[in-house]
Amino acid sequence: MHVGIAGLGRMGGNIALRLRETGHDVTVWNRTADKLKPALEAGCKAVDSPKAVAEATDVVITILTNKDSIAEVYEGANGILSGAIGDKLFIEMSTVQPETEIALAAKVRAKGAAFLECPVGGTTGPARQGKLLGVAGGSKADFDRAKPLLDQLCRRADLVGDVGAGSAMKLALNLPLLVYYQALGEACTIVDRFGVDKKWMMEFLSETSGGPNVLKNRGPAIAGVFEGKDPGGVTIDIDGMVKDLRTMTAEAAVSGATLPVTEAAIKVYEDAKKEGWGPRDVVYAPSYWAKHRKGK
Repeated sequence: MHVGIAGLGRMGGNIALRLRETGHDVTVWNRTADKLKPALEAGCKAVDSPKAVAEATDVVITILTNKDSIAEVYEGANGILSGAIGDKLFIEMSTVQPETEIALAAKVRAKGAAFLECPVGGTTGPARQGKLLGVAGGSKADFDRAKPLLDQLCRRADLVGDVGAGSAMKLALNLPLLVYYQALGEACTIVDRFGVDKKWMMEFLSETSGGPNVLKNRGPAIAGVFEGKDPGGVTIDIDGMVKDLRTMTAEAAVSGATLPVTEAAIKVYEDAKKEGWGPRDVVYAPSYWAKHRKGK
């Protein structure tokens, strides 16, 4: 299959590499050329605009930062919607509010193309390994058309409902995890004065009812941060955590709801950003409260 990817951020770049590895022809575009190198070295072809990506391929995947980035890639000069896109399939994987995807779906379908939202759970490692979790919104026909490709990117991909339902579910699955990083920092604060070994603590907590799967995968990196070790490359940064959490509270407000626990976590992460922690990986978040903010 000839697949296009418009936008090679951390996730888009690893999805491109995964698709090349599984035998697809992949055409890519990115606003800044420096992020194209790994994809080009893997055999992807680069073009000069989102429009060119869409016109050269059968299926186009986009996974972008926010609604403004989506508008630029789809509706900007030489954007996707400016090209001949009839009969093509678009799979939109960004983490945004449902209204953004609903409006975009209408515009894509008006051009004669098919549209499926399928935001994914997981970071760069699962993206590279084809072990993401997909929550799709759209028609069954479009989901069935996308499923063979999604099966190569995801360990599980489910159709949740119409367009918008997938975006809502992505926010729902991210919320407990992002709030948990702050809860974990507070838990570490309680035992810190007794010198409890953090590596042991992460492993032990992973066996408890309150321990999420993230501890099995990222517990050692979280513990390493407490010991002053570099956890390696960034998967999702604290800036991204704040963006996602703000998106969650905005979506709750549409229904007249509030998210008090989420709001409390946002305040802590906003403080971390002000102190220069924004570009750091999420595994730094627990240590921010337990070590850096303790007593403040």
